[in-house]
Amino acid sequence: MRVVLEALNGRADRARAYTTIMTTMGRLERKGLLVRRREGQTDIYTPTLDRDTYRTRRASAQVDALIDEFGDAALAHFAQQVDRLDPERREQLRRIAEHD
Repeated sequence: MRVVLEALNGRADRARAYTTIMTTMGRLERKGLLVRRREGQTDIYTPTLDRDTYRTRRASAQVDALIDEFGDAALAHFAQQVDRLDPERREQLRRIAEHD
């Protein structure tokens, strides 16, 4: 916990309180994104997903939310963005989409 607090506060303009970090990590644990184990009086938190898996799931949820809210307008905008990409990038995206 202290390691997380120091890392966050080391790069922030305004320091975050220890209790704020504890609350946030507790919420992430309840959501299944962290696992907590005790070693003596120290809580050790471990992520349940690697960075790439988290990013993929988060992106999927964001896109789903955009489509739910904006429907065809969101899909049309995505299509326009894809059309603007160079062919090599479009091929990379096609391979990623097939992999999922």
